[in-house]
Formats: sequence, C-alpha cells, structure tokens
Amino acid sequence: MSLLSVWLALIASGASLEQDNGDSGNPQWGLGAMFYKRRCFKKVENVEDFSECMSVLDLPELALEGILGRLPPASLCQMAGVCQDLRKRCRSDHLWKSLFKEKWARIVGPSAFQEWQRQLILQAEQGAAVERPSRLWGWPLSCLWPFTWLNLQGPPSMVPPPDSLMAWYWALESGNFWFPAQVYNRENGHVGFMLSCYDAELNYDRATDTFKASRRYPPHGPRTIVIEEGVRWERLRAPPLDTPAHDLHASDCLSELQTGDHVEVQWRRNKEFPYGWWYGVVGHSEACDGNSRHCRCLSLETIWLEFNQYTLGSRWRRAAINRKTHREEGNEAEGFYGGIRKLNTKDEINIWKRLWPTETLE
Repeated sequence: MSLLSVWLALIASGASLEQDNGDSGNPQWGLGAMFYKRRCFKKVENVEDFSECMSVLDLPELALEGILGRLPPASLCQMAGVCQDLRKRCRSDHLWKSLFKEKWARIVGPSAFQEWQRQLILQAEQGAAVERPSRLWGWPLSCLWPFTWLNLQGPPSMVPPPDSLMAWYWALESGNFWFPAQVYNRENGHVGFMLSCYDAELNYDRATDTFKASRRYPPHGPRTIVIEEGVRWERLRAPPLDTPAHDLHASDCLSELQTGDHVEVQWRRNKEFPYGWWYGVVGHSEACDGNSRHCRCLSLETIWLEFNQYTLGSRWRRAAINRKTHREEGNEAEGFYGGIRKLNTKDEINIWKRLWPTETLE
C-alpha cells in the first residue's frame, strides 16, 4: 500500500493518537494531531528511548502537495486549522483554483468575479462589518466563512484572506453571494420560453444542490423581481458575452452567416424588458429551393432565421433581418429581434439540442 493510500485511509477513519501518561498536557485527537512531530516512548530493558517520529510535514514537497491536492474542500479547510505552516499551504490559490474549476467554472464567469471584487472594494471602503444591504446580491464578509458547517474553532487569524480563491470558493458555496449567470428555459421550461436563455442572479443552496434564480422586470410592472427556485445545474451557464441584458449586442458575424449555421438571437417582448437569448438556425430564403448546388443565400442581404421548435405557419417560426444594416428589428405585436451570436462549438449546440421540447410549439 502506498504512502498516499495509507494517509487517506487514516483521514477517513479519523484515527486518534494516544498520549503517554508521563507527557504533560491534554491529548490531541483526530486529523490535526497527525501533523505534529511528537516524541515516541519505547521501553527497552526499563530504559526509555526517546526518538523523533516522522510527521506528514516531513514528507517531500511533491508528496505533501499531492496529498493536499486530493482532499475535498471541507477537509482542506480542516487541514488549514492545524498549524501555521499547513494554514499557508491549504490557502494556496493553486489548490483552490483546481477545486473551483471542477465545480464552478462552467456557470461562473468573469462578470461574477468582477462583482465579487466590487463587493470586496465596497466592504473595504465601509470598514468593519455592516448589516446586509437590502439588495438581493448583498452579503457581509462576516458570513463568508462557514465555521458552523466546518466545525472549526480558532482565532480570527484562521479566516482566509477575503481576496483569496479560498474565500471566493466559499462565498459561492455558502450561498451568501448572489452572482450573475444565465438560465436556460425560463420559469422551469414554460412553453412560452422553450429554447431560450435569460440573465439572472443566482444563489446556491448547498442543502438541495440547486439554485435560486432572480430575474428583474420593468419597475412599473406587477412583478419587479421574480425568483425561481430549484434550478438545477444543467439549466445554467456562465454568460458567453459581457453584453448587459438591456443592451443590444453588436453582431460581428452577419457577413459570414450561411444556411445551416446555429445561432443565438436576442429577443424581447418590448423595449422596456431585458433581452433573452433564443436558439435558432439560418434558413434558406423564400425563393431558394434548398438545393446546395444552386443556393445563393449567402450573397443575399436578407438573412432568414428559423426557430424550428415552432410549427410551420407559426408567426414565431421565421424572421428576416438585413445582413448589412441590422440593428433592432420588430414591433410590439411580435417582439423585437436584437443582436445575433454564431455558435462555433459542438458543446454549445448540443446543449440546445438536449433541451429540445418533446412537442412542437404553436
């Protein structure tokens, strides 16, 4: 059995250390005690032989880093409470970077990190701990370290630096930070929002492993804020663009769009609402017979967008935009079509195909 497997087995079993009756002080129990060098007492012919035993801190650097790099977040936090040396190691950004990438990278993008940094600056300017602001995404730094969950006890110096990746990870994990992301199929897949994606602020619920999603409506409407609960991981993504939800995306792909390309199109009911992103494909013009040998659609100024989740003849099935002059097009009856984003990866396209409705929409 390798040293690593032995060590991980000791962690899992919570092995305790007994202290010799002749040694003063209280006995140390559990994981933390395994890291201290201690004196071993062996009686050989009534003579005590004091020898120094090896601790994990005596391991080669690569071996110790390998052990720490295989620990889950909670165990890594417990390890940080053992001693100053391990505290420094366990707070290392390179350890938490891999943990963050494994769990959060797919749904947490640069905009969420920027909001986190903005909150840190705001808290620093306000000084000591303040009450939680009324805004949904507000949170006090005093809440970011989940001592009760980790069952840690110790001085304030054990709390990680607020600008560390360790603190960033636990701000998300603890649910004390609302962060911007996007949610597929608004309102739990309501038929009117199938194959769409909208901007929201998310809050993680560790108990259910789901999210709350908050969406803001126009201030004069009957519902200024709507919160959807129980949102699962597969319905979430990090915003692929930094365009705010109320702004028109500057389309940079119109000149190259051709029949069969997969796209996302901004759409909103009226100009007071934020945009959502809707999945579609580029179709043939009405004059084209669809024969690839004779198709000249790429040379036309008009691009036909098709939303094949809707039945033939539906007013939502097709929309025409101008390749050269397109800005925002539409009306109050059928909504407004905004910017267009071409999908270039199979992963993005496959996510939309996985969300395809089981029945054709009217």
